[in-house]
Amino acid sequence: MTAKIRDVLRSLQAFPAELPPFDAQSAPEDPVSLFLSWLTDAARDKIIGAHAMTLATADAAGRVSSRVLMCRDVDEAGRWYFASDAASGKGRDLAANPYAAASFYWPQHGRQIRIRGEAVSAGTEASAADFLARPPASRAAALVGNQSEPLDDPAEFDEAFRRSRTDVDANPGLVAADWTLYALSAEVVEFWQADPRRRHIRLQYLRTAGTWTMRLLWP
Repeated sequence: MTAKIRDVLRSLQAFPAELPPFDAQSAPEDPVSLFLSWLTDAARDKIIGAHAMTLATADAAGRVSSRVLMCRDVDEAGRWYFASDAASGKGRDLAANPYAAASFYWPQHGRQIRIRGEAVSAGTEASAADFLARPPASRAAALVGNQSEPLDDPAEFDEAFRRSRTDVDANPGLVAADWTLYALSAEVVEFWQADPRRRHIRLQYLRTAGTWTMRLLWP
């Protein structure tokens, strides 16, 4: 069985035959500009979930967890934003250890972006604004709470969601108490472009004292 699985895995195609070009020598001086350029390419080509990123956190004991969530915003200061309940697993991890890593992966373009830095709350006002910008059903689901806790009966969630949706419809300004918009301030950002000849390109941005420097890495 193991051999058959290995054969299947090795037979899978990783990238399409045609990949977009990437001239690292002409890359912009800051990673945000390059990220937005690649994101625009992904949106133009209708890559589903182009705004999805994998977020990795670690608890106080160093045990690592990862999950996929949606990037909510990016600013010129080099901060990538995401949101969650502060009482969730990721919220508890960040309270104990604020350092996190995020990655975007667009296989249709053979592109990957890796980000590392400190993730902290963007503040109460920004968190509330993010929450209220979500669709009513998403707000209701967030208000249910108990994320990642054991669920004995799916009917319990259905009933809790029904009550939360009623609350949202009755009070459109209602905000979940622990809802938090986090800002991941990048210290390192790496752009990876696949090449059909396996001459993959890796361009890394490092931030020191507020200034970005670039360097190529061996593939």
